[in-house]
Amino acid sequence: MAVLADSNDNELKQLQDGGEGFTVPETNSFGQTFRDYDVESERQKGVEEFYRTQHINQTCDFVKRMREEYGKLNRVEMSIWECCELLNEFVDESDPDLDEPQIEHLLQTAEAIRKDYPNEDWLHLTGLIHDLGKVLLHPDFGELPQWAVVGDTFPVGCAFDESIVHHKYFKENPDYNNPAFNAKYGAYSEGCGLDNVFMSWGHDDYMYLVAKENKTTLPSAGLFIIRYHSFYALHRADAYKHLMNEEDIENLKWLKIFNKYDLYSKSKVRVDVEKVKPYYLSLIEKGWIRHADWVS
Repeated sequence: MAVLADSNDNELKQLQDGGEGFTVPETNSFGQTFRDYDVESERQKGVEEFYRTQHINQTCDFVKRMREEYGKLNRVEMSIWECCELLNEFVDESDPDLDEPQIEHLLQTAEAIRKDYPNEDWLHLTGLIHDLGKVLLHPDFGELPQWAVVGDTFPVGCAFDESIVHHKYFKENPDYNNPAFNAKYGAYSEGCGLDNVFMSWGHDDYMYLVAKENKTTLPSAGLFIIRYHSFYALHRADAYKHLMNEEDIENLKWLKIFNKYDLYSKSKVRVDVEKVKPYYLSLIEKGWIRHADWVS
């Protein structure tokens, strides 16, 4: 796995301060504040019901079973771009900010990053592929329910932090009252590293497994972004930092840069797919993640 050996704190600070080309909008595509899960809107009730179901069913046992099953990567072989096109069929039911097909979100994210950081091409590619695990919604990949694919992610095997959206529904999760899993550290130890922590199952962890098993040469920060970009309790509320090791701490700086574009680039303005496609195909061909070896 490649590392970002030259990205010290000063350079990362310059990157964070230098991203001035992309302007953060004041409201989402529905005219509401971003990630407002309480405001009454046409999507609010459906989003809350999604999280109720997710929080009840995402147990430690469920996550382990999904990782074992999907870690075999033995279902489908297709190119990265084919996976992008497959996402044209799906809308994320957990997202209060956008109801456009997922390929639009991938390209909006990647293009916003590209505008501000033209030299960080590994980050452009990470923006393109970060949500590709949502192909789990497709029949060829098991047609999993949305609660097992999308939404905010969180550790299982330890206490559910109160910063997690709609936390109240965890009370119906079997792990909530399990003394082995409901303490601050639960099954883990201080500084054990997030790579040793089971995360709620979904597109993030699945794409992370796909990238690793396909021998990606993306830097470790790229893999960190892929696995934890929906882990809002960490990168917005600073929860679970007691489980992080030194590499996690460094990579979190890149994740916080990425999150601005992942969250705030969502809009009704469409990207010209055919115009940008050659650029992203060239990144895929660089070999960071092999073009013809997506396997689920």
